Amino acid sequence: MKKFDIRNIKLKTISIDQLDDRMLLINLYATQAITLVIGFIWLLFQHRNPFFLFSEASHLDYLYWGVGLAAAVIVVDLLVARFVPEEANDDGGVNERIFGNRPVWHIAVISLAVAICEETLFRGAVQYHIGPYWTSIIFATIHVRYLRHWIPTGLVFAISYALGWIYIKTGTLWAPITAHFLIDLIMGLVIRFRRA
Repeated sequence: MKKFDIRNIKLKTISIDQLDDRMLLINLYATQAITLVIGFIWLLFQHRNPFFLFSEASHLDYLYWGVGLAAAVIVVDLLVARFVPEEANDDGGVNERIFGNRPVWHIAVISLAVAICEETLFRGAVQYHIGPYWTSIIFATIHVRYLRHWIPTGLVFAISYALGWIYIKTGTLWAPITAHFLIDLIMGLVIRFRRA
């Protein structure tokens, strides 16, 4: 029997074009599952019940905040796409690969999964601990595909800060989840049908 040696493990960097569709989806859903698990563990270390974050909101104001923020972000994003050169707004083709050929229902599922998982970790757990500013820096940093260009990095930071702000304003995680879901869904549909 061959002995396992951790020093023999080699990591290899690959581009998005080297992933087939199945592996891309496995990576997407696996990272979101890891994000959710980390969020739940962090909440437990804060002595908070993760499921209370998802309790029903006492009022529907969160919908106005979520939809309003999503609308503002989409308008800004479309203006940036129109007036900023494409190479300054490049994410390495990741969003095109994720959303470009998906059916509408799958774009909605991806958008919902990402919104719930990321908002649980970043707004629910991290922001509670370090506040919206530092949370937004971390959020922008993990969206590594944008870090090569300052415009998308700045947009991701600003969106994250706005998500944190509406969470504080409404007191419910459903506001940033709604906004995040709508932003990803509508931009995914724009990518999908722009190709068509």
